[in-house]
Amino acid sequence: MNQPKPTSYSFDVTSADFDKQVVEASFEQPVLVDFWAEWCAPCKVMLPLLEQIAEDYQGELLLAKVNCDTEQDIVGRIGIQTLPTVVLFKDGKVVDGFQEAQPDSAIRAMLAPHVVMPEPAAEDPMVQAQALFAESRFADAEALLKNILTEDNSNAKALILYGRCLAERGELTEAQAVLDAVKSDEHKAELAGAKAQLTFLRQAADLPDVADLKTRVAQNPLDDEAAYQLAIQQLARQQYEGALEGLLKLFIRNRSYNEGITHKTLLQVFDLLGNDHPLVTTYRRKLFAALY
Repeated sequence: MNQPKPTSYSFDVTSADFDKQVVEASFEQPVLVDFWAEWCAPCKVMLPLLEQIAEDYQGELLLAKVNCDTEQDIVGRIGIQTLPTVVLFKDGKVVDGFQEAQPDSAIRAMLAPHVVMPEPAAEDPMVQAQALFAESRFADAEALLKNILTEDNSNAKALILYGRCLAERGELTEAQAVLDAVKSDEHKAELAGAKAQLTFLRQAADLPDVADLKTRVAQNPLDDEAAYQLAIQQLARQQYEGALEGLLKLFIRNRSYNEGITHKTLLQVFDLLGNDHPLVTTYRRKLFAALY
C-alpha cells in the first residue's frame, strides 16, 4: 500500500486498498480520484494541478491517483471510459466529477459545494510588525510588538524592533532602555543597527536643519563639517543613499576628518541596513576601493 507523505495529501491507490483509501476515507473528508495513464498527455498536465489543489485544502480534501494501465478492476468498477477522468467521493459514494482536462478555476468551482477551504493561516505577528515599520506605521507596529513581548519579554527580535519604533517617534530615552534590555547575542547585527539609528537621531537633534546645511555645502563643497552633519540629518530621516554618497565623498576627500569619524559612521550605516541591503553591497565595495 502506498501511503501519502506526511506533508502531502495525494497518494497512489490500487484495487487492494481502494475501498479503504477512497470509499471509507471519504466519510472523513472528500477524496478526489484521478484516473490517469502513462500514455495520456492531458493526464500529465492535470496531475500537478490536482496535487496543488489538494495541498491548498490542507487535509480537507485528499487526492487518490489510479493508474488505469495497471488497475483495470477499479476502471471497470467505476466505469471509466475517457482519460483523464476525475471523480469526487464523499460519504462513500461519487458526488461529482469531470472528464478531460479542466482549468484550475473549473476544478475549484466543482469542489466548492462539497469541500470547505480552510482559513488561511494567520500571518506571523512579527512579520506584520516589520511590514508596518517599513511603512512608517510605528504606533501600529508597537501595538503588535507589545503583544509579542507580553508573552515573551526576552524576545530579542521584538525588543529591537520595538526600540526602533520608539526611536523613530522621538522617544529616545525609552528606546535606549529597551535596546539595553536585549541580552541575546543571536541578533547582534540588528541590535548594532538599531543602536546606530538611535545615535543618528540623537546627533541630528543638536544639528542645524537640513536646508541650512544644504546651503552651506552648495556654497562651499569643501565644508567638511556641513557635509558630515548633512549626512547625519539624512540618516535620521532614513535617506540612506544620499547619506552614504555624502559620507563616501567626505571620506575620499578627507579621511582623517574628526579623527576618522566618517569611516566609523559608514560602518554603522552598514550595520543599520544589514549585509543583504543593495546599498550596503554597493557602498561597501566603493569604500573598499577608496581604502585600497
